[in-house]
Amino acid sequence: MAARRRARDLGIQIGEGRPGPLNAITDVVGVRVGHATLIEGEGPLVVGRGPVRTGVTVIDPHDGDIWTEPVFAGCHILNGNGDMTGLEWIRDTGLLHSPIAITNTHSVGIVRDTLISHAIRTRPPGSAYWSLPVVAETWDGRLSDIAGQHVRPEHVDAALADLRGGPVAEGSVGGGTGMICHEFKGGIGTASRVVPAGMGGWTVGVLVQANYGRRGLLRIDGVPVGEAIPVAEVPSPWDRPRGGIAFDEGLGFGAEVGRRQGSIIIVVATDAPLLPNQCARLAQRSGLGLARAGGLGATSSGDLFIAFATGNRGLPAGEVPPETHGVIELRALVDTALDPLFEATVEATEEAIVNALVAAASMTGRDGITARALPHDRLVEVMRQYGRLPGRA
Repeated sequence: MAARRRARDLGIQIGEGRPGPLNAITDVVGVRVGHATLIEGEGPLVVGRGPVRTGVTVIDPHDGDIWTEPVFAGCHILNGNGDMTGLEWIRDTGLLHSPIAITNTHSVGIVRDTLISHAIRTRPPGSAYWSLPVVAETWDGRLSDIAGQHVRPEHVDAALADLRGGPVAEGSVGGGTGMICHEFKGGIGTASRVVPAGMGGWTVGVLVQANYGRRGLLRIDGVPVGEAIPVAEVPSPWDRPRGGIAFDEGLGFGAEVGRRQGSIIIVVATDAPLLPNQCARLAQRSGLGLARAGGLGATSSGDLFIAFATGNRGLPAGEVPPETHGVIELRALVDTALDPLFEATVEATEEAIVNALVAAASMTGRDGITARALPHDRLVEVMRQYGRLPGRA
């Protein structure tokens, strides 16, 4: 399969910051990403049989053992019509004790349980174990047999076995396989920024599972792409192929808006030495990158964000030597040094969403419903019309 293109391959550069070498969340040293992708069957929906367009994506925060060496983390909920397990313990302690997995809405339970089983299998024999792993979701039921709950433990194990640094597969892969974004095909996207050396030289990486948005709201680098490429030109997967109410772009705001708002999961990683409350502030800023792309946190949308920081490695997961009296040494940024990280987070989030759109190929799922790719030629044409790319308008 030919490699999918990314925003910068088309000449689109979001913001002023400099990406890392991979322009991916894996630019944060030690972070690894793995996918398991399930694409099976075609034709009419038969619950329990398919068609299947789903999967699992796993992010490992560092190259040690996250189960026994947690990292500081924080979270933010823009709109809560979604799920991300384990957040209450993160809010309470500021610690992330597990990989982060992303899947479809009806598979959160099996993914969570399999992460626990995997951790138990990797612990010394006979040792007690406890965990509240983080598993997030978005809904892929427009293209996939979501009620069939096709994600199985072996698929989670496959995503864990696939964990690696380096380039990250994007678009219709892993948890993003069956996702829709701004009524184009969506899915997994990632990007990064490196803060200037004089401001710390920290790296911020973002990974999104993008499954949200009305077409007319899509903005790319400030350009109203969704208005320029309406559903009259590239049909929406919410146009009903077998009766029912067809979507009408003219209905605008409020018209069947729930079916077109969906959800997004955003994972932010940094090597900066942040404290938990600072991680939460970083997670919150990712919502501004979502807003720049056209997300508005609709009532029907699950917009859940998590950020973790690897700048204080070696945090204890359990008991500490008694002679330390429970005291450990930490590094931390003063709050006034956070602004460059905020800007990096906003830019990387927006670009990660655009990368998800650019990388995703058209996909036909259940009942012949098709989510069409954002057409690269038209995107480039529109960006040129608004002076965002060189060349003739």
